[in-house]
Amino acid sequence: MGLLARIRKEWFIIGIVLVILSARLQPGFGVRGGPLKPEVTIAYIAVSLIFFNSGLSLKTEELTSALLHVRLHLFVQSFTLVFFPLAVWLLLQVLALTAIDQWLLRGLQTVSCMPPPVSSAVILTKAVGGNEAAAIFNSAFGSFLLGSSSSVPFSSIFSQLFMTVVVPLILGQVCRSFLREFLERRKPPFSAVSSAVLLMIIYTTFCDTFSNPNIELDPTSLMLVVLIIFSLQISFMLLTFAFSTRSGSGFSPADTVAIIFCSTHKSLTLGIPMLKIVFEGYEHLSLISVPLLIYHPAQILLGSILVPTIRSWMTSRQKVRLFLRVARL
Repeated sequence: MGLLARIRKEWFIIGIVLVILSARLQPGFGVRGGPLKPEVTIAYIAVSLIFFNSGLSLKTEELTSALLHVRLHLFVQSFTLVFFPLAVWLLLQVLALTAIDQWLLRGLQTVSCMPPPVSSAVILTKAVGGNEAAAIFNSAFGSFLLGSSSSVPFSSIFSQLFMTVVVPLILGQVCRSFLREFLERRKPPFSAVSSAVLLMIIYTTFCDTFSNPNIELDPTSLMLVVLIIFSLQISFMLLTFAFSTRSGSGFSPADTVAIIFCSTHKSLTLGIPMLKIVFEGYEHLSLISVPLLIYHPAQILLGSILVPTIRSWMTSRQKVRLFLRVARL
C-alpha cells in the first residue's frame, strides 16, 4: 500500500494527532472565548450538524426501531447511572487510603454520576457503523433524565437539547423524505462528515485542556488521576462489551457498539454547570473539576483510537451472523 493510500485510510487517526498538536501549540485559538468561539460553533452549530446529519442518513424505521429497543435503553441507563457510580464509589474506598488528594477523589465520584454526552458517543457510534439511533436516544435521554432530577435549571437543559438534538434530527428526517432516492443512489459520506466534526470537537476540547490553569497540579497526583481515568474507561468498555456479547444477551453487534460508547462516556456540557451549582462556594472547586476536565478529552481520544478496531470486529461479527442466517435457510 502506497503512502497516499495509507494516509487516506488512516486520515482520522492522523487528524487526531494533528489537531492535538495544534491545540498544544496554539490553545488560545480554540479556547472558550477565543477566535473560533467554540461555545457557539461547537456547542450549537457543530452539535446541530451532527444530529441533522444523523436525521438525513438514518431511515425512519431505524429510529422507530431504536426507540422501541427498551432492553438496550435499560442496560445503558442502568449501567451509566447506577452501576458506574457504585463501582467508582467502591474503588474510591480503596483510593481514600492512598495519598491522592481527597478533592480529586470527590471529583472522580462526581464524574461517575454524569450522563452520556450528546455528541461524542453518537459520532463514535456512527463512525464505527453501530446503532446510531440507539446512541442518539440514550445520549439525549440520559442528559434529560439527570438534568430534570438535579439542581441544574431544567428549562435550560431542555431548550438546549431541543434546539441542538431534536430540531436538527427532525429537519434531517424531513429533508430525507424529499431526497431519499438521491441519497440511496449517491450514498454521501455521512460518516466522514461526522468524523470531521469530531476532529473539531477534539481540537477545541484540548485547547481548553491545555489552557486551563486548574490542570496545574502536582505531577504525581495528575498522572495518577489520568491513569485511573484511562483504566476506568478501558475496564468499563471491556465490561460492557463482555455483557452485551454474551450468549443470550439479545444484542446485535451494532447494539454493542452503541452500548460501549453510551455507557462509558460522560457529559462535560452538563457536568460543569452541575459542579458549579452543587459545589458553589467550595474553595476546592477547581480540584473537584479536574477529573471531569481530564475524563472528557480522554474518552474522545480513546474512543477515536479504537474506532478502526471496533469497526473491524463489528464487520466480522455481522458477516458471521449473516452466514449463520443463510446456513439455517
